[in-house]
Amino acid sequence: MIAIIKYNAGNIKSVENALKRFGYECLVTDNPELIRNASKVIFPGVGEASTAMQYLKKHHLDSLIKSLTQPTLGICLGQQLMCKYSEENDTECLGIFDADVKKFPPEELVPHMGWNNLGNLKSKLFNGISDEDNIYFVHSYYAELSEETIATCQYILPFSAAMQKDNFYATQFHPEKSAWVGERILKNFLEL
Repeated sequence: MIAIIKYNAGNIKSVENALKRFGYECLVTDNPELIRNASKVIFPGVGEASTAMQYLKKHHLDSLIKSLTQPTLGICLGQQLMCKYSEENDTECLGIFDADVKKFPPEELVPHMGWNNLGNLKSKLFNGISDEDNIYFVHSYYAELSEETIATCQYILPFSAAMQKDNFYATQFHPEKSAWVGERILKNFLEL
């Protein structure tokens, strides 16, 4: 069973639909026991960092996520919340990745929205993907480059398009909205 973490952030339905399209059984839940016992966990998100972290803390999902030992994938806001800190409303995050999340400068070019390619691919998450393939982004904040960066993207400046530490993986882009490339990345995660 694949658990999709339910919290007050959007985009959960499109992730659930993608998994079902691939024939995987999944459950959208905020039940700690079900999440802990899942074979894989997906931590999606579209929303605002501070209110998302408040929800996670209130429901004790913050400590649960950090304690997971199975493959866990953060998507978009999920990746940002797995970092140490976000400039979005001065938010302390989960601290899984040793990176801060910052707002893109300048204001008139934000958000980064649309198709872009990846560079410096360094993970089996990207088996079958090349740096010429495009994936879909929509975000105003980005994770800095760090030791845990496994793919980069260039928009105004280079940033972490994907990250990994131990069993934790994360993408700033939306694989569930990135056509065949995103499907391949999701399948690669599900087959880890």
